[in-house]
Amino acid sequence: MTSFLSILFLDREIAEQAESAEQPAYFPDLNLDQAIKEMISGRQDYRLKPYFYTPLHDIDQILYRQEVGKDLENPLLMGEIRAFAEQMVLVRRYLGLIDQLYFKNHKEGWFLESVLAYGNAVEGLAAGISSVELQSRGLKALRGYLRDYVTSDQFCAMMAEARKIKHELTSIQYCIHIKGNGVQVRSYEAEPDYSQEVEQTFLKFKQGAVKDYHLKIGRAGMSSVEAQIVDCVAKLYPEIFSALNRFCQAHLDFIDETVRGFDREIQFYLAYDEFISRLKQAGLKFSYPRVSNTEKTVWAYEAFDIALANQCVALALPIVTNDFELGENERIIVVTGPNQGGKTTFARMFGQIHYLASLGLPVPGQEAHVFLCDQIYTHFEKEEDIRNLRGKLQDDLVRIHEILKHATSDSILILNEIFTSTSLKDAAFLSKRVMEDISQLDAFCVWVTFIDELTSYQKKTVSMVSTVLPDNPVIRTFKVIRKPADGISFAIHIAKKYRLTYEQIKERIPG
Repeated sequence: MTSFLSILFLDREIAEQAESAEQPAYFPDLNLDQAIKEMISGRQDYRLKPYFYTPLHDIDQILYRQEVGKDLENPLLMGEIRAFAEQMVLVRRYLGLIDQLYFKNHKEGWFLESVLAYGNAVEGLAAGISSVELQSRGLKALRGYLRDYVTSDQFCAMMAEARKIKHELTSIQYCIHIKGNGVQVRSYEAEPDYSQEVEQTFLKFKQGAVKDYHLKIGRAGMSSVEAQIVDCVAKLYPEIFSALNRFCQAHLDFIDETVRGFDREIQFYLAYDEFISRLKQAGLKFSYPRVSNTEKTVWAYEAFDIALANQCVALALPIVTNDFELGENERIIVVTGPNQGGKTTFARMFGQIHYLASLGLPVPGQEAHVFLCDQIYTHFEKEEDIRNLRGKLQDDLVRIHEILKHATSDSILILNEIFTSTSLKDAAFLSKRVMEDISQLDAFCVWVTFIDELTSYQKKTVSMVSTVLPDNPVIRTFKVIRKPADGISFAIHIAKKYRLTYEQIKERIPG
């Protein structure tokens, strides 16, 4: 049989390790927890969180997933995959129903339906995927596995027997004679069916639509009377029901583990595709990034924060996209500008793009080239925790110390407004020391700060500024562009708008 491990992983050990993955510490800072919660909503049965919590650190593993994702852009293939997934939902629903039933024959009947639904799902997928042109290693291997599986002696025998028993069950005919509280079940002996004649006789008295007086019984399963009737039918046709019982006992674990794994893993792609489809419909772009672990140049164009974009689309609000680019010897983006101008959103966007790229998924933006980092570290403002008996400044220092102690040249750091609790002079001094350490690491960093002088402190730094409307500086554009910091000029614009410059105030002072 053709070898096939996973649609997500090339390495069995990594696949096994992923099952115990916990949410990365930086998820809340980057709002990735919100985005992924939305992606997997309604898919709790598949336990997708570990897959979204496990970044890949191998280029070939990432390309493996990108290949699958690109194949899934074919609507014919996606239709086959979705049809399979829906059938497998039905299989699980039937199996779940069995646990709620009480009567043996009833349970075995639904078990047979589960097997038939499973067989239809697998055979349908095998036939559908064989007619589609594939490029990805993962789906090609799956196609080969399914071809071998549905033609295997074991599968063919199981499905042939299931369909034979189903046919025999549906061909059973019997009569029920009800008199008072007694019910008699006997074999059908070619008695005439008068129901059609009765209905035809009374049809001439029908005048328009009539009220339906049938009682709606809101229950599932089978009543004890119905179960006893079926038991009597089983005594009339013991060979068929014995065959059903033997079949159920022989195929208790009828779902192939590889098929079961694929059914779960493909939901990783489907969940993300459904999430970004809504954003694409709003005009936003996604692309598969180029990923490198050697080239230290990164860029993205028309990028955006996916968590914020999802909220904006739901509220029919516009979404502003931004670009960034770091050349060969540039490592640190220092973002300055007015409050509430999109600086933190820009920083989150940078982190999100690199994380999603490490999952092998399309990233928000028209085009992107990212660096495959070993870890993402974030330092966002947090409320003081009275349990650790540290002030805010000390807490900032402890946290940034831990980050610098563990970060490497392959790490990405996202720092947002650190050292805000001390004076500007002290904040500048501490920030410069931290920046020197980051520069020595040669790690990528996005640093949101109110300290303009950091933008030109190192040769590796690039200044980006969140902008405002030139003629009305209180209105933010949420565009973050590459330019020298201009915090002072921004303050002057605000002062002029509200007539608070020295000259304007002096004009209003009499005498």
